[in-house]
Amino acid sequence: MESDEQAIKIIGDQFCIPYILHFDVRRKVESFSNAHYDVYDVNGNVILQTDGGVWTSKKRVMKDPSGSPVITLRKKALSWKNKWQIYEGESSEQNHLVCSVQQSDVLPIKNNLDVYLASNYKGDKPDFHVTGSLASLSFRVWKDNLIIAEVKHSYTWGSCKGKESFKVKVYPEVDYAFILALVVIMHDTDNV
Repeated sequence: MESDEQAIKIIGDQFCIPYILHFDVRRKVESFSNAHYDVYDVNGNVILQTDGGVWTSKKRVMKDPSGSPVITLRKKALSWKNKWQIYEGESSEQNHLVCSVQQSDVLPIKNNLDVYLASNYKGDKPDFHVTGSLASLSFRVWKDNLIIAEVKHSYTWGSCKGKESFKVKVYPEVDYAFILALVVIMHDTDNV
């Protein structure tokens, strides 16, 4: 991924960096109606935060460190494949739709997701595919036959108390905000 044509820009140019990035994502359930995700860089700085409902409202807003909304993740009600939609900012308008994410199968044995960009309105073939593990919350994100990100779930005693941790590796020129949104969706879909 050396040239600009090969960069995978989904949310914005500012989230595409020309080298491998490593993040620590920490999830904490704050109440029955709210879970909070903090994303840390290798220096321990918070770079993104996501808040939203656990069981009631399936709306999550990802914000930058200044508190400005980057994207909104919304779960579609009554969807057979647990369909999510990602919008720019805090919008829910169709003209601000970035992409749709859904389970690959109606009755999944392991958690796999298909991602369709808004420009792929027919949805014949997914633009990205997320392959999960049968035994853990770890997964990989694929663009065709190329791995563009890897997520490893870190099991701790805190996992039993509503605190989870993920190690995320995002490859060069891949939109890391997009990948981090998939971490939230994958975890929420796995916990349905």
